[in-house]
Amino acid sequence: MTDRDPETAAESAENDVPRLVDPVMIAAFEGWNDAGEAASAALEHLELSWDATPLLSIDPEEYYDFQVTRPHVRLSGGVTRKIEWQTTRLSVATLPGTERHVVLVNGIEPNMRWRTFCQELIGHIERLGVTKVITLGALLTDTPHTRPTPVSGIAYDKESASELRVELSTYEGPTGIVGVFQNECVEAGIPSVSFWASVPHYVSQARVPKAAVALLHRVEEVLDVEVPLGALPEQAEEWERTVSEMAEADDEVREYVRQLEEQAEADADVLPEADGDAIAADFERYLRRRGTGGAGS
Repeated sequence: MTDRDPETAAESAENDVPRLVDPVMIAAFEGWNDAGEAASAALEHLELSWDATPLLSIDPEEYYDFQVTRPHVRLSGGVTRKIEWQTTRLSVATLPGTERHVVLVNGIEPNMRWRTFCQELIGHIERLGVTKVITLGALLTDTPHTRPTPVSGIAYDKESASELRVELSTYEGPTGIVGVFQNECVEAGIPSVSFWASVPHYVSQARVPKAAVALLHRVEEVLDVEVPLGALPEQAEEWERTVSEMAEADDEVREYVRQLEEQAEADADVLPEADGDAIAADFERYLRRRGTGGAGS
């Protein structure tokens, strides 16, 4: 995504608000909320797949410790040096097959002034007319890499939980910018939902494409659009093969993975029986997204 000067972008946002059609916002933040870089990778994939156009950048001066989130020096034309500030950026795209817009927030968890940061994002939500907010996150859990990646959908208010068919959050404990931002959305009366992918805690590789794919599938479901996955499924398969080879080479890890697999199977056995009407509705939405028909198409 093309870099823009934060001050210029902020001024532009105030004076030149684009006209968007029923926009939904999708946000992901690097850092504590982004195990295996799954959420940020999913967001970056959406930017590329939907050919998102840069909209504005948050001025990083008030929110980031530059000794932690350092700016980058780039050469332009091999001569001119340019400073690129690491910050949170907003872009806009049109959802495939629709006239509806999506605002993508490619963020970095701030080092300070979280409430002010969230209020600035809320201000952009109100100016752009965003009607719904989806946040993506990933956390380390006791899940085996050989099974489908679990993704939890949660909301902080009953209305959003019911509308978006997710669970009402009952979590208590430390939180990150995703939790704070979602709470601010609820306080502002903006429907919001958060999807969290579970990443195996014993995996050392930085990026976990399998979890990114799982998050993108949930984005498809809630927006009822197809997300082209490109090379991500192949990358996910290669990741799983690599982790399996590493696990096989270590007796303790291999045994631990086996125990996790048994627990996952036991948990699957006690799941409540799925509702047939819900399964049929989900399948019809899947067919519509891929243009292959279905009842009512």
